[in-house]
Amino acid sequence: MWLQFLRTLLDSLRDLLPILGVIAFFQLVVLGQPIPNLGELLWGVVLVVVGLTLFVQGLKLGLFPIGEGMAWDFAAKGSVLWLLLFAFALGFGTTVAEPALIAIADEAAEVAATGGMIPDHAQAREEYAEGLRYTVALSVGLAIVIGVLRILRGWPIQYLIILGYAGVVLLTPFAPEEIIGIAYDSGGVTTSTITVPLVTALGVGLASSIEGRNPMTDGFGLIAFASLTPIIFVMGYGILL
Repeated sequence: MWLQFLRTLLDSLRDLLPILGVIAFFQLVVLGQPIPNLGELLWGVVLVVVGLTLFVQGLKLGLFPIGEGMAWDFAAKGSVLWLLLFAFALGFGTTVAEPALIAIADEAAEVAATGGMIPDHAQAREEYAEGLRYTVALSVGLAIVIGVLRILRGWPIQYLIILGYAGVVLLTPFAPEEIIGIAYDSGGVTTSTITVPLVTALGVGLASSIEGRNPMTDGFGLIAFASLTPIIFVMGYGILL
């Protein structure tokens, strides 16, 4: 296990080196200025490398196995209802806890209050941010349910994606201008550090456990649904408000 951890640590450092190289080149060569707070910067890099390594190691040891294992167990149980309920709860729960979504919801509430869309006080901002978070979480839960049904029924993913984005295009002209950018961004921030590993593991495990399904062609694609449905739901949220 320690050898695997060391290998992951070296991989994390290798992945960060191009970013550090770009920053150093533009700061020293293009701008011609020394790097400010070099000691703090190096310490921050160390923390990032260690944190990224622990995160990746945690995915390998915890999140991926439990997601695939539960998918196998539900498939063996043979209850589609429980599987769909689990898929919805997984999508909803991971999205509510997504740090990127929390950050963008708080920022959107702050901007909405400043722009006069909502009353400029703490309670209104908190309610707006929570409403946005739960709307996105609801949409992702529904998206995972659709993705699981696609795996079970063998539906072609391209037709579902085209239909979804057609809905996005049709809904955009009717949504308030202030919410459109937030809606499109919410599709990206939902698929981040917590949601992606568990949802991917669920899809791959489910496709692996069903006869006639290929994990490569059928196991992936859940993240696409999780990125698409929040756009529609958030624009609907803006229309209702």
